[in-house]
Amino acid sequence: MLVIQENISLKAYNTFGIDVKARFFIDILTKEDLVELRNHVVFKQNKVLVLGGGSNMLFTEDYDGLVLKISIPGLTAEVADGQVIVRAGAGVVWNDLVNYCVENGYAGMENLSLIPGTVGASPIQNIGAYGVELKDVFESCDAFELATGEFKQFNHADCHFAYRDSIFKNEFKGQYIITGVVFKLFTRIRINSQYGAIQSLLAERRITHPTITDISNIVSEIRVSKLPDPSTIGNAGSFFKNPIIDRSRFEKLKHNFPEVISYPAGDDKVKLAAGWLIEQCGFKGITEGHTGTWKNQALVLVNHGGATGKEVYSFSEKIIDTVFSKFDVKLEREVNIL
Repeated sequence: MLVIQENISLKAYNTFGIDVKARFFIDILTKEDLVELRNHVVFKQNKVLVLGGGSNMLFTEDYDGLVLKISIPGLTAEVADGQVIVRAGAGVVWNDLVNYCVENGYAGMENLSLIPGTVGASPIQNIGAYGVELKDVFESCDAFELATGEFKQFNHADCHFAYRDSIFKNEFKGQYIITGVVFKLFTRIRINSQYGAIQSLLAERRITHPTITDISNIVSEIRVSKLPDPSTIGNAGSFFKNPIIDRSRFEKLKHNFPEVISYPAGDDKVKLAAGWLIEQCGFKGITEGHTGTWKNQALVLVNHGGATGKEVYSFSEKIIDTVFSKFDVKLEREVNIL
């Protein structure tokens, strides 16, 4: 049976720690809860916001509607012919899933260690880090269509994955609630250590034949060294996307700024390091009011305590304008603004 709460603070449900309230709040524990929800008057009369771990969200005001916290559990694996099919409920903590796979020798997710959030949000954002994206390990997902009350399955092609993007952020935005995700991994090791920081630490430790545990540990160490712990200082990880530009534009930028950090992005495009651009504009580690950028990574905006969402948003606008003025590159926010 659904338990509906009213005027609930969302401070504990977003990693930025912004203290706003939801008019109505329901914790969804099963797929059946969603079926029951569609017939409820609160659902029919209110706009709906779906929350996973709240790790990619910036609230700028109270939410005058219904917030659904997706907490559907479940984690299983089937191994056959060198492949592993892992099924996870949308409410499973992402890093718990990664640790489960690494501990059992299922290769493919180790580079995605310590990414905050839940499994259900991972396909929406096409999360990624250190040379691997969700789409590289994604098989399918199950989702509940709010308009019809039907459960549908989306395969890889259906999702239209792109850099930090999917069909769930575009054509189907707000239309589906992901209830579970299926991943395809491998029992044979396929190490991806192309990212510079990973290579450096492997060399430093003289690890010539790394295991997936080695990669997971190193990625975790890198993230801890660069990113603040949301339990101690509010943040949503990388606040901005790494911009992707045409190679012709990149060559002009490179001419003016030879030290610019970049990565190949395919199709004659180049990905720029947003953190480097922001740092060159003097924003790394600064504080403005209750917000600012993290001391070890300019790409991360933080809540030093008591920041409002509007304060953080205003600060992000200042960064976007300054970077554009200096580099003629427009940063896009990775975080959802509400």
